[in-house]
Amino acid sequence: MQRLSSRTAAFCYKTPIFSFSSKPNTPFHLICIETYVSGPHNLDPHLKPTHSQMGYSQNTDQVHPNHRLSNFGDKNCTFSERRGGFGLVRLESNRENCTYDQNYDEFSADVEKVYRILRKFHSRVPKLELALQESGVAVRSGLTERVLNRCGDAGNLGYRFFVWASKQPGYRHSYEVYKAMIKILGKMRQFGAVWALIEEMRRENPQFVSPYVFVVLMRRFASARMVKKAIEVLDEMPKYGCEPDEHVFGCLLDALCKNGSVKEAASLFEDMRIRFTPTLKHFTSLLYGWCREGKLMEAKYVLVQIREAGFEPDIVVYNNLLTGYAAAGKMVDAYDLLKEMRRKGCEPNVMSFTTLIQALCAKEKMEEAMRVFFEMQSCGCPADAVTYTTLISGFCKWGKISKGYELLDNMIQQGHTPNPMTYLHIMAAHEKKEELEECIELMEEMRKIGCTPDLNIYNIVIRLACKLGEIKEGVRVWNEMEATGLSPGLDTFVIMIHGFLSQRCLVEACEFFKEMVGRGLLSAPQYGTLKELLNSLLRAEKLEMSKDVWSCITTKGCDLNVYAWTIWIHALFSNGHVKEACSYCLDMMDAGVMPQPDTFAKLMRGLRKLYNRQIAAEITEKVRKMAAEREMTFKMYKRRGERNLKEKIKEAKDGRKRRARRRRWGGGRGRANIL
Repeated sequence: MQRLSSRTAAFCYKTPIFSFSSKPNTPFHLICIETYVSGPHNLDPHLKPTHSQMGYSQNTDQVHPNHRLSNFGDKNCTFSERRGGFGLVRLESNRENCTYDQNYDEFSADVEKVYRILRKFHSRVPKLELALQESGVAVRSGLTERVLNRCGDAGNLGYRFFVWASKQPGYRHSYEVYKAMIKILGKMRQFGAVWALIEEMRRENPQFVSPYVFVVLMRRFASARMVKKAIEVLDEMPKYGCEPDEHVFGCLLDALCKNGSVKEAASLFEDMRIRFTPTLKHFTSLLYGWCREGKLMEAKYVLVQIREAGFEPDIVVYNNLLTGYAAAGKMVDAYDLLKEMRRKGCEPNVMSFTTLIQALCAKEKMEEAMRVFFEMQSCGCPADAVTYTTLISGFCKWGKISKGYELLDNMIQQGHTPNPMTYLHIMAAHEKKEELEECIELMEEMRKIGCTPDLNIYNIVIRLACKLGEIKEGVRVWNEMEATGLSPGLDTFVIMIHGFLSQRCLVEACEFFKEMVGRGLLSAPQYGTLKELLNSLLRAEKLEMSKDVWSCITTKGCDLNVYAWTIWIHALFSNGHVKEACSYCLDMMDAGVMPQPDTFAKLMRGLRKLYNRQIAAEITEKVRKMAAEREMTFKMYKRRGERNLKEKIKEAKDGRKRRARRRRWGGGRGRANIL
């Protein structure tokens, strides 16, 4: 593997360390047209003007105009709030140069002690509270925020500690703690708990109820595509003594546009024109939303509206439109827009050129991307770390790792320090070639220059280790990750569970799955992992272990829908445990969940073979009652189940026949190819 030269490594040690971070377990996009900002540290980063979040700078003397200063006091502030579309890049100074490090040693030992207790006793509240009481940890200002941050995606653990801390004598939650808890509950989509927490704040600490609290809630509703609920927050604010203004309304538009609800945002904007005076921020949010959806005609219409409203498009507006053209593959229009920007006196910045470079890299036009890169430098616009990372990503994506390393060395020589995202693309290229040793060596190089691997880096290394059957190496990297203070995310758990299952390590897979459930990470998207685990256990005749896994899910308060129950019942039935499948079907109906028609038909067939009419009659009677409650006839329900079952059997048979024909005729090749 090509290594960093000693000269460049020595250079890195003399350079202030900065890093760009993205939210773990979500896609990262380098072109960040809407979220760049810089400004005073004394402002809450989430309460800065929406237009600033889309590209404006207030202090260009100290920081690059397209870089945002991180809030050093919040460990999670380096992560993006974006779930898709254009990602977030922020500039964060190294912990060694940060004032926050003064309190690091004071809290770190207590934070780790509390975190270990939460992991061990989170499912047994009385024992958890007793263990925390006997731990000797004094709850004080600053500790609670650190514990909540340490819990990461495991929101249940954070909530347990939040509740326990509130009961301690002489301690009251601060505004920062409430903010962190609202973020965590919103992320878990526990919106009822969020409203209850806001109500508690109004009763006990009315001064804490601020517009920021409602902005966070709006953003969480918008990310869940619950548009009506997000708009209702705007109407509920006056009841809590907070009158919404243009800024709050702009945050709502911004949240809707960033999460794919631009149509609803445009409709809301027209309805609220009288109540809230339109600003350039509002128009920019809408233009960004239409460009993100690929609706360029609508975006151009917003541009016309901007001029009609008496505003002049600025660099942020042009960069949004430029990204829309680039994403749609209309590079001629993008180049024409660059010329128009120059004619109107709005010089393209590093963001504008990087947008074009990213679009060209995505289409494997690397030579043209390098031409834009050199043109950018000739125009007096120096490349930044994002530009270099974009080019490295492009070369690595198309298998040119050596060129990526060349750009990495050049980047360091120009005074730009690589960040975890820069290395992530090189890691992904090594993963594609199944080069585990190179990945581990690259992690060591990162540490040498002061760039700490993030969760995405660890995910790649663990996934590759599991894929190559090096499960022990995967566990070692996992332990190393936790030792650095990183909390494993949902993706990390899923990777490890599938890795254990591929090596038939069923006990370890069960333990990791239970840990994932205990941290509150199990939801509908992970039902595929649940299905694979249960089927693997039952195929290995580990019935009791599979029951233990299901018991863990039901006792930890997971919201189970009909699909989760169906997976469990079908897994039991398919592996010959008909009576157990019927027993759990009765439990499902007792929980108020009606079985799917094909599940009912399948169980009836199995019971008919076992001549067990008693259980069949009991299930039939319960299904008949539930069908009547849902205003559907039992006869139609039964017929639909039998029809669905027949169609599934027919599809399976047709699939086997199709695969047999392909094998017979040479794997699906055409007749001419065979001849």
